[in-house]
Amino acid sequence: MTDTQAAKPVAAPVDAMSFEDALRELEAIVETLEQGRGSLDDAIAAYERGAALKKHCQKKLEEARLKVEKIKLDESGQPSGTTDFDA
Repeated sequence: MTDTQAAKPVAAPVDAMSFEDALRELEAIVETLEQGRGSLDDAIAAYERGAALKKHCQKKLEEARLKVEKIKLDESGQPSGTTDFDA
């Protein structure tokens, strides 16, 4: 590495990220791309990372939706347990 090159931080594995962390990083990538900062190679790498983050966030949202749908409510609208996804 030369004196003019800065070390790039190592990105966390997408699959290990929380929804919130992935969304924050995705928002930062979008902002960077919208402002046109960085080289073309950096933009391509950021786009690829952003696509992976978007897919991860969609997966996390689907998992949350399925958990919410699984909750059973009693007659008063209060949670009373859970039901199988197949029910």
